[in-house]
Amino acid sequence: MELRQGIRTTPATRAFTETAISDETLYGILDDARFAPSGGNRQGWRVIVLKDPLLRTAVKELYLEGWYQYLPQVAAGLTPFSVVNDRIEEAEVRAQAARFAQDAANGPGGFAENIDKVPALLLVLADLSALATIDRDLDRYSMVGGASIYPFIWNILLAAHDRGLGGVMTTVAVLEEPALRELLTIPDHVVVASLVALGEPETIITKLRRDTVEDFTTIDTFDGEHFAQ
Repeated sequence: MELRQGIRTTPATRAFTETAISDETLYGILDDARFAPSGGNRQGWRVIVLKDPLLRTAVKELYLEGWYQYLPQVAAGLTPFSVVNDRIEEAEVRAQAARFAQDAANGPGGFAENIDKVPALLLVLADLSALATIDRDLDRYSMVGGASIYPFIWNILLAAHDRGLGGVMTTVAVLEEPALRELLTIPDHVVVASLVALGEPETIITKLRRDTVEDFTTIDTFDGEHFAQ
């Protein structure tokens, strides 16, 4: 696949066929993804390939703990877990999690309820000792460390797309990091960055909806003139 086409046509895929992904294919995807950039070329990513059905089920149950707190926030018009949310309002909304869980139990379930059945499931971790977290001491949400991890995950999705596969990066499982740490023997200096699901897409999506360059780019100042052709 031509690079520009791949960049512009890689969707978040959450519905997969039952077609298995061979270890050879998965290895090849990770072998390509490892060329992602990282600070100091320290390559602080670590990957756990989840194969054991019992472990997959356990991870799904932990995932759902966060998912049913995520859904009521969306329903209430909040950006889930945003650092600018009113925490009291958010807590009241999250308290509705049990109702959303019950609604899901009464139906066939979606991606979250079936995440343990996806063809390939990867838990991507970040080794904190390898990250130059430049914003560590600022009085705000820390973001810089992710710059050395998430390009690797994007490379996984691009490499999968190039092979006719689809995938999605989801961070909901991070809410249950302590339980994941115990379940999967993750050491203290390593944290959960994402759960990545891969498989053959049920539907091929070729057109993505995104804002235009003018929507997010200005000249010289944040409120400057929109950058346009």
